[in-house]
Amino acid sequence: MKLAIFSQGTDKTSETKRLCVVLGEQIADLSQVPGAPVTMAACCALGDGGLDRLTNWAEVAPRLPLASVVLHAPFPRPARNVFCVGKNYHEHAREFAQSGFDASTKDVVPEAPVVFTKPPSAVIGTGETIPGHLDPTRSVDYEGELAVVIGKGGRGIASENALGHVFGYTIVNDVTSRQLQHKHRQWVLGKGIDGFCPMGPAVLTADEVPDPRKLRLRTWVNGDLRQDATVADLIFDIPTLISSISAYITLEPGDIIATGTPVGVGIGFNPPKFLQKGDVVRIAIDGIGVLENPVG
Repeated sequence: MKLAIFSQGTDKTSETKRLCVVLGEQIADLSQVPGAPVTMAACCALGDGGLDRLTNWAEVAPRLPLASVVLHAPFPRPARNVFCVGKNYHEHAREFAQSGFDASTKDVVPEAPVVFTKPPSAVIGTGETIPGHLDPTRSVDYEGELAVVIGKGGRGIASENALGHVFGYTIVNDVTSRQLQHKHRQWVLGKGIDGFCPMGPAVLTADEVPDPRKLRLRTWVNGDLRQDATVADLIFDIPTLISSISAYITLEPGDIIATGTPVGVGIGFNPPKFLQKGDVVRIAIDGIGVLENPVG
């Protein structure tokens, strides 16, 4: 099942955002069904039997053409910061270490997951403009990532049970000011700028992804393929990330974990290929769809 947040009309800033199930070229408007959840977080909290109930609600929900609506971020304003993981693909860890922008550690491949967060104000949806002008250093970079959406919460989740806590998956672009990331020697300020977390276009439920390691991620900038990898290339896999974070922080339904980016980011080139006004970043992951954003 693919779930999304939408509004009618063409206004990406519309306050009237509703929950839907994407059914090919149509959507089922769950906001018109009594008793159905109204937010993505509420879907994540449905618990056992939740997908069956969502299916039943979708069957009786009115249909609209997908082309007639605007999709927003699945979590337009997350309840908590987005968890992010740095240097979590082998080849990207090497390109980052060689770029001269990594001031965090001398280790090329980290011994444990490198976790930071992006604030809710960083989240925007597909089609919205990345506000690159907010980076005074003009060193804006892209990072296509698979993001895990938590369903069943918990603390101290064992890695062997971790996938049972996953509600679904979406796409995140971990947009970064490389100069600010380097200057502050930690990553929140360089990566947490308003609008620097495009997310979407939908959440694909975990039952549709029996083995997330097989998912393929690709990123294009202005039609030029920059990143192409499978999730199997992660240094720390999804169960390890969930176990590591939940060892110290209780995960809640609707929490989002961006799992890291593969090789091919802008700083991997010599000279670096930073994003410019008018560029378009397109990220695709099998089954989830396409997250595409222009740069302003």
